[in-house]
Amino acid sequence: MALLKLEVITPEGVTLKTDTGSVVAPGVLGYLGVLPGHAPLITPLQAGVVTYRPAGGGEEHLAVSGGFLEAGPEQVVILADTAEKAGEIDVERARQARERAERRLKERPPGLDVARAEAALQRATARLKAAGAL
Repeated sequence: MALLKLEVITPEGVTLKTDTGSVVAPGVLGYLGVLPGHAPLITPLQAGVVTYRPAGGGEEHLAVSGGFLEAGPEQVVILADTAEKAGEIDVERARQARERAERRLKERPPGLDVARAEAALQRATARLKAAGAL
């Protein structure tokens, strides 16, 4: 079976480097899948969950908060603003962040930066989904 090399890089460094059979990522126009032999592609990402299948089997999840994906026939590189493996996510902290963002969007206090609150909600939701808590 053909495999892709998957590399996820954040400003802090390399978050993940593995071989995988497929990658599904949150593109700005919707989720997109990449398999070995994919045509070259560069696309922006939004906050969401990256799902990949390691060479050893199973399915793994990674929460990203945006960035870019570059795909080719043999490799996928994700340059993410942030990326967290499912097992590293603090679920309680993500729940609190989601509740805080939802409350702010509902109450709409004066001076609220709506775009920032919506982005915080998307990030927290992605973290909870990646951790399997939502």
